[in-house]
Amino acid sequence: MSTVPKPAAGPASEPDEEVGRYKLPSLLALSEIASSLSTGTDVEALLGRYLSTMIRIAGAHAGAVRLVTPDGRHLRLVTSVGMPADLVERERIVPIDCGVCGEAMGHSAQQCTRSFAACEETGGAHPFFSGCAEMHAVPVRHKGRSIGVFNLFLRKAGALPADVRTLFGTIGEHLGMALDNARLTRENTRIGLVTERQMLANQVHDSLAQTLAYARMRAAAAESALTAGDTSRVQRYLSELESAIEAAYGDVRGLIEQFREPMDPRGLSAALRDLIERAGERATLQTEFLNRAEDLALTPEQEVQVFHIVQEALSNAQRHAHATHVRVTIDREGDCAALGIEDDGEGFDVARGGEPGHFGLSIMRERAARLGGELKVHSQAGRGTRIDLRFRIAQ
Repeated sequence: MSTVPKPAAGPASEPDEEVGRYKLPSLLALSEIASSLSTGTDVEALLGRYLSTMIRIAGAHAGAVRLVTPDGRHLRLVTSVGMPADLVERERIVPIDCGVCGEAMGHSAQQCTRSFAACEETGGAHPFFSGCAEMHAVPVRHKGRSIGVFNLFLRKAGALPADVRTLFGTIGEHLGMALDNARLTRENTRIGLVTERQMLANQVHDSLAQTLAYARMRAAAAESALTAGDTSRVQRYLSELESAIEAAYGDVRGLIEQFREPMDPRGLSAALRDLIERAGERATLQTEFLNRAEDLALTPEQEVQVFHIVQEALSNAQRHAHATHVRVTIDREGDCAALGIEDDGEGFDVARGGEPGHFGLSIMRERAARLGGELKVHSQAGRGTRIDLRFRIAQ
């Protein structure tokens, strides 16, 4: 997308009241953003509130805010004002180098264009662009790095004064700091969840150690009774030993499996990529990960549950199904997330899914229930297994 020179500032004789009309809303916007730096404010919600203010300051008729996706290759549309719903859906995800947004990201500097050819080349012509004379792209930056961009669509070219462009640059820096703080907060929350679960796993280990110590005592007692020829005591001790082993297995097997690998604090996408790659390295297993919803915004709790469901499914595919290929896909269906895990293993009779070889299915169903979702298992002997999970994205 071609750019045009930045519009010149207004004439020196511009009345003070005309310049002053930007002052109060500008100060209010900066104050609101600054306050979010030291509070628990949802910064993405803040983006929607401040965008309307920026539109009023610029005299624009529409605007949008885009942030870099975790894979670093796309921009996702976080919020918009004045844009048609079908256009919002079409531009929900765009390449990071797309048009004037890509130029603003690449140069970490404001860009302006009066041509929408690049936008129409990406998604096709739209009547919305015919009513726009000019678009400004302002990068959201933190520590010299662009982490997003906001767009302003104007019906009149050259209508954005130099003072306002300078203000927007300052706001871009403040927003970058607020967004980075929010990222750190989310990562700390994830770390807290992981730490909590690791502590729980340690507690289970301690409990297991006591149970095994008891089982060892019963085994020694049974051996002593056997030497003495007291069959009644042998049977009693063996019964107690069996009960102890069953209790230990039933109480801790699932929990220990769930927490054997901590989740990456960078988020679900990065954690799943590492998990799937490690699964391929540990066995003669070809793995494939396809994420069609890089903009999927899940809560830390949802991410942990999805991570452990995939973890359990990979374990089953390796240990029980003897699969050679596993594919994991993530997609979005309206306001729901969709997860698919498919392998080419031996398969099994779903009606007998509770047998020991497929103990992990009950764990996955429990986790799906915690998500308020639905988990379906499709499998036939000799024809592999497919697991489908669908759950509503928390707002």
